[in-house]
Amino acid sequence: MADAKMIHAKLREAKGAKSLEFKFNPTEYSVSKGARWKLPERNMKDKQGGKPEFLGSDPETVSLQIFFDDWEAAFGNVTKDVDQLFDWCSPKQVSKPQPAELLFIWGSNAQLVDKKFYLEKVSVKYTMFSRTGNPLRATADIVLKEIPNPAAGTNPTSGSIHARKTHVISDGDTLQSIANREYGNPGLWRGLAIFNEIDDPLRLATGTRILLPSSDEAAEISKN
Repeated sequence: MADAKMIHAKLREAKGAKSLEFKFNPTEYSVSKGARWKLPERNMKDKQGGKPEFLGSDPETVSLQIFFDDWEAAFGNVTKDVDQLFDWCSPKQVSKPQPAELLFIWGSNAQLVDKKFYLEKVSVKYTMFSRTGNPLRATADIVLKEIPNPAAGTNPTSGSIHARKTHVISDGDTLQSIANREYGNPGLWRGLAIFNEIDDPLRLATGTRILLPSSDEAAEISKN
């Protein structure tokens, strides 16, 4: 029988250890994407006009609302999770400011799993407080902007972002077999487990899509 355990959506740093798991999954999210076109100047002899010229596509945008609730805790306070969202809005480097690269992971959701985002906007509304004034409930409206993958042929040492490979768990798969197939080293299974936050490597749900770090990443993570 398939594992019926609820899979919680989460935001996680692509190149870091910080993550934020949603206590309550979003009830909806919206996705938008635009394209830029240039209309040619009208020719008096051409009544219909020329065809638009394609200038490029805009990054994909994902908008959603996160609900935080900590009123049942003895000393409840939702500000720690909210502050993590605000922290991701700040640049990670001083000399060459770059946004935090985030993964929006929700089980095997194929629309989200292969993309990286930065947090473009956070708007929070606090709706319940303790007797001492600590916020116990809040809703956060966030906007994630896609970080495009580098074009084919880009020098991988130039600092651009690598496309992330994935693997869908099928019958008979183990982390050892996946690591052996992907890296030629079954001993890197631990890197796969940590990278995907898999608590029980012996229980892999069929149909679940996992992220495949590079061989260097898997080797480095396995050392920890």
